[in-house]
Amino acid sequence: MIDLQMDKQRSLVLGIDTGGTYTDGVLLDYHTREVLATTKTLTTRHDLTQCVGATLENLPIPDPSQIRLVSISTTLATNAIAEGRGRRVALVLIGYDPELIQAYNLAGRFGTPTYRYFRGGHDLQGAEQAPLEEQAIGTWVADLAHRGEIDSVAVSAYFSPLNNSHEERIYGALTRLTDLPVVLGHELSMDLDSIQRATTATLNASLLAILKDFMTAVAGAMTRRGIIAPLMVVKGDGTLVSAEAIARRPVETVHSGPAASAVGARFLSGLDRALVVDIGGTTTDLAVIDGGQVNISDMGAIVGEYRTAVKGAALRSIGLGGDSYIRFGLDNQMTIGPQRVVPLAYVAHMNERVHRQLIALQHRAIKDVSFDDLEYWFLTSKPTDKVRSRHPMVETVLDRLASGPYSLRDILKHLGIFHPLQLPSAVRDLIREEVIGQASLTPTDLLHVSGEYAPWDQEAARAAAITACRLTEQSPQALRDSVLTGMAEMIVREILIFLTHKKLPPRPRWPSPDFGWWVFENSLYPSHAYLNTQISLDMPIIGIGAPAHIFLERVARALHTELVLPPHFGVANAVGAVAGSVVASREAVVYPQLYDLNVVGYYVQAGDGRQHFTELQPALDYARQTVGQSAMQEAAAGGAATPHLVLATEPDGPDAYRVHAKAIGMPRLGQ
Repeated sequence: MIDLQMDKQRSLVLGIDTGGTYTDGVLLDYHTREVLATTKTLTTRHDLTQCVGATLENLPIPDPSQIRLVSISTTLATNAIAEGRGRRVALVLIGYDPELIQAYNLAGRFGTPTYRYFRGGHDLQGAEQAPLEEQAIGTWVADLAHRGEIDSVAVSAYFSPLNNSHEERIYGALTRLTDLPVVLGHELSMDLDSIQRATTATLNASLLAILKDFMTAVAGAMTRRGIIAPLMVVKGDGTLVSAEAIARRPVETVHSGPAASAVGARFLSGLDRALVVDIGGTTTDLAVIDGGQVNISDMGAIVGEYRTAVKGAALRSIGLGGDSYIRFGLDNQMTIGPQRVVPLAYVAHMNERVHRQLIALQHRAIKDVSFDDLEYWFLTSKPTDKVRSRHPMVETVLDRLASGPYSLRDILKHLGIFHPLQLPSAVRDLIREEVIGQASLTPTDLLHVSGEYAPWDQEAARAAAITACRLTEQSPQALRDSVLTGMAEMIVREILIFLTHKKLPPRPRWPSPDFGWWVFENSLYPSHAYLNTQISLDMPIIGIGAPAHIFLERVARALHTELVLPPHFGVANAVGAVAGSVVASREAVVYPQLYDLNVVGYYVQAGDGRQHFTELQPALDYARQTVGQSAMQEAAAGGAATPHLVLATEPDGPDAYRVHAKAIGMPRLGQ
């Protein structure tokens, strides 16, 4: 047991990760990098500030003045985008071709239904392709703002990475007309993909108020705990940035949690080359560490149906975890996930009536039992009057659940219907919107039965598993083995897809003539009399997440590699929240000025303005100086202590170049 009554001069840091199921917290000594204490609490998805506040309260901090830094990785941005909970945005599209966007059905990728096209924008030479409709843009946005139909504005102009003057002019005009926040596309991405840039600007604008409210609430929780220290946030590439800086670019926190997990795995294991497999309650996330760094994706991060221009860690997430929904079809065909539900062991632990009902199932005749008895519904938040008024059955269900969880069988009976398919869509929407939560049989429940992981109601979990076995005519051991084998096979399959970028079809229900599938299956389950196939992973697996030691042994064996479980692997994600560096990246574009296809000069687009040069070398020197200075200033503003600068120049087409600047430093500690 570590003595936390420590030297007053000791510098402590707090790392917090809000996952889909659990929020983890760690207390570290900054200089020795020793993990002093850990905690785990259930994530309150409807209000993340609750679980973050509980984490701060649960960590044993004898003297809050010793805390020099708090860093958090959060699912807030990812969840808000995926669930459509962002604020209302007006998207100003300058110089875009409406017919082209309609022909390729691209408008659905913008991230908002409120958008309008205006003349303006530039061409590949950075020359103005049409006069800017500044007055028309101002009138449209001002009218929307006056009617209270929008919360923020995003502006994206054609080829703004080569000439951002039209975006900057509109920013000035709109900030004079309205108090709404205005986001510019070129400030988030220097990529020329105009659709991704517009999408990124829109999503960023939709998240501004949400992340600001969250950061304010976290800061308030720190104050109540007596902690006065810098607050940092993990970005999607695993680097850190101050809460003040990320408030302007919240979209960069997309995939913050999985990126923190990979950084934590590297930090705790000390391995420079490995596959990170983070198995949580909701998802299993994959990442590669190579050369001591988390691999970064060349493509923009994807969230839900949107591809952004945000560069982040190369990740693959699958809907599979300890709390995945175990379902059985009419022929007892089992599926695991991708939906996450609450384990029955937890609901029974929290509610005595659920405990009694599950225990009683063992004694009922099999003809009087169904899988509807193993699914419970419960309220996760107080429904509004608007929600209640959607449909008469909605109000009936909500009133029933006001007194606690009820089984799906009970709910159907209360509604006077016989099958879940008879439920109106308005009722099913309550689950999608997380007004109603679901509990059912999960892998976590089966671990309660075996005793491998049993923090909640072991007796109720055993009763639920026995009931499922009676309905499917198998033993509890057979059910556990089939679930663990099925999960291992799914993870192996996803690892192969992730590493090869090749498609592997879903498992066929009947023997498949496909050679690729046969190789895969014969590698996992050798059965051929003469042929031995083997797929081997040429690096170890770092397993992180609380159940990693249970679920990943089979995965490592199937891929003929070593499973590494570093110290504190269950909270590696929270460790990663404070183990990263502060990195600020800036970019400049140097492109030729052409006359009759001859190069007569060069333009440099760096920062807020475009500069002209007659020779290449002065143009490159100016680009390096400008982005280098900008990156260093941004790193300092983002919380870096004494950052160092790394510059790189690479070709970007005929006679064109991109200059990249990275300022890298450790996070600055509070006094």
